[in-house]
Amino acid sequence: MTRIGQLFERLKREDRKGLIAYLTAGDPTPDRTPSLVEALERGGADLVELGVPFSDPIADGPVIQHAGHRALSAGTTLRRVLEIASEIRRRSRIPLLLFTYLNPVLRYGLERLAADAAGAGIDGCLLTDASVEEAGAYVHAMRGAGLDTVFLAAPTSTPRRMRLVAEYSTGFVYLVSRTGVTGARETLSGSIEPLVTAMRSVTDLPLAVGFGISKPEHVAEVGKLADAVVVGSAIVSLIGQNAENASLEIQLESFVRELKHGLPAPRVVRS
Repeated sequence: MTRIGQLFERLKREDRKGLIAYLTAGDPTPDRTPSLVEALERGGADLVELGVPFSDPIADGPVIQHAGHRALSAGTTLRRVLEIASEIRRRSRIPLLLFTYLNPVLRYGLERLAADAAGAGIDGCLLTDASVEEAGAYVHAMRGAGLDTVFLAAPTSTPRRMRLVAEYSTGFVYLVSRTGVTGARETLSGSIEPLVTAMRSVTDLPLAVGFGISKPEHVAEVGKLADAVVVGSAIVSLIGQNAENASLEIQLESFVRELKHGLPAPRVVRS
């Protein structure tokens, strides 16, 4: 079992919900990413998604697009992200999910990436634009290296696609709260509860909900429905706005701690 699987077993045992934090690796610089991950962990993040910057991020809104551009300009490549993961792993046991598009993976090579990611301490991979219907070779390579394969389901996913997502996912299933690109929103989508219900009907895997979640009250609402809550653009925005600030790590830790307070408290079992 990967660190991702161990995390969700621990959350279940402790009757807690998880907080998953996304950042774009290499933003503002590759050398700073490990310290930012440490700040996320100190703030209470249970799992970190390391986003691989890509020149054509079709699923991402302006905030993450700009972060990707900054990271690419700083010389961040998929190979550099794996080096960053190795540095993080020397300091921390926090589960790491490689979050990327298919093109960089194909250029790198499936089997090579699987082996190198496992060697770097990555626990799983999520390809945002991979078709689950054609994911056989990818799943085989990743699982062969002991990595989890996390797939996306959205409000527009058909019942057949949800079944395939359930079949090919390990670790957890990532539920996209609404259609469209990533980005913080003032209000949550009404599609979350029916999506969670539909996915629970086809899998026992933990469910994490992301896209548009940016406030403690959002975290609180989603935490009542899912096993984990994903926050991305709000974190990336904070990093972008304070990239030159020496106190960035302190601000990031504080923000994540505030988000974490939004999660439902564990139920008290009375004897």
